[in-house]
Amino acid sequence: MAHYRLGTMLFPPASCPRLVVKIGSALLVDPAGAVRRDWLAGIAADVADRARAGQQVAIVSSGAIALGARRLGLPRGGRASLEDAQAAAATGQIALSQTWAEVLGANGLTAAQMLVTLDDLEDRRRYLNAAATLGRLLQLGAVPVINENDSVATAEIRFGDNDRLAARVAQAAGAEGVMLLSDIDGLYDRNPAQAGAMHIPEVSRIDARIAGMADDGSASGMGSGGMVSKIEAARIATSAGVALAIASGRIERPLSATARHTIFLPEKRARARKAWLAGRLTVKGIVQVDAGAAEALMSGRSLLAAGATGISGAFARGDVVAIEGPSGPIARGLAEYDAAEMQRLLGRRSDEHEALLGYVPRAALIHRNHMALL
Repeated sequence: MAHYRLGTMLFPPASCPRLVVKIGSALLVDPAGAVRRDWLAGIAADVADRARAGQQVAIVSSGAIALGARRLGLPRGGRASLEDAQAAAATGQIALSQTWAEVLGANGLTAAQMLVTLDDLEDRRRYLNAAATLGRLLQLGAVPVINENDSVATAEIRFGDNDRLAARVAQAAGAEGVMLLSDIDGLYDRNPAQAGAMHIPEVSRIDARIAGMADDGSASGMGSGGMVSKIEAARIATSAGVALAIASGRIERPLSATARHTIFLPEKRARARKAWLAGRLTVKGIVQVDAGAAEALMSGRSLLAAGATGISGAFARGDVVAIEGPSGPIARGLAEYDAAEMQRLLGRRSDEHEALLGYVPRAALIHRNHMALL
């Protein structure tokens, strides 16, 4: 049986039937704005090898803006303004999807294009629809090629980088592994351009020390994310029970080669709804709690009004809100009340709620069944 090694972990098809591979703009497009066709053909051959071994692969592909900028003659790789980026994406996406269809087709594989926006994966119903489409395409033997729909995304409602998109796609697809192919071979304890920088082969827990190693620059100038976005992607993936590797794509056949990289080990796989909550990038409001409530939440309790000290934001019942304690973020969950009602209940005992609301109250501000700890 073929095994696929990500860092120190093995992914045989039997235990890792699905893998998401993210390819950055700097790997797919050369400095002149042309597709690196030979390198991409090697990726397609790798995917075909994995498909024959029984593994299903989805691809999150950057490159539309870079390709479109060349065709339209736009400055700064099409990133001089939001309008330029949208125009470049609309033009480049056609070329990008055609290229993927050709290189995958040459290996007997069918490409399927999926363009998504942030709202498609943040709204629960749309998320489930996207997950169903991904699942069916993979079952049919197609290779989904996914990108953010940059032609309509705005600065306020977008992923902003395909690292985090890849992590969310892996969650939606039920994948066990994500590989971020980039122009760097993993995480270093400082900017790798600095003398003495040490490569980190494995991360078992993303804490402040690990986050502090990140650099938010994009070395190529084409992409939109640096190491900061990759660590954020790793946080989303690992909290959903998905392993994530950062590996260099500056080699031929990177999916079959053995090279140095960093793997972020997954946490215990969460229930689907809670994993979706933990991986969200946006919330409608924030609920502040005291130290006692924070401790109760960490032990698996629901959030009661007596431990809530403040709220911010305009949200309705059922919206996703963040919960923050004295030391920072604790959890995300679905609000059982709208903001105005929750404001009236802050700090009040449960036996006071009916008189304050005028109806029989719910059991908690945010129930533990609809909450995901961070």
